Amino acid sequence: MHRSDLPLAHIAQLLDVPEDALRTLMAEQSSAGDTTLVALTVAEAARRIGIGRTKLYEYVSSGEIASVKIGSLRRIPAEAVNDFLTRRLSASDFGAAA
Repeated sequence: MHRSDLPLAHIAQLLDVPEDALRTLMAEQSSAGDTTLVALTVAEAARRIGIGRTKLYEYVSSGEIASVKIGSLRRIPAEAVNDFLTRRLSASDFGAAA
């Protein structure tokens, strides 16, 4: 059974959630990408961080986030995304304010 074959209205009713909220959640999950990838495209890494590609390219150019060239392709190691965020969090006073 494909996702389009699911009776979403019925499932939403059983879960007691609006059908459009269930459709939104399903769309977000399908566009989340493959979390098992060890090397991400710049667009995938930017999406994971929640910033634009241009800003991520700035971080790559400045060396703030690690990247590697594979042939003509630029890839961001998945752990580099976490390392980058950890460094940014520890450098910020806002992390302790929450």
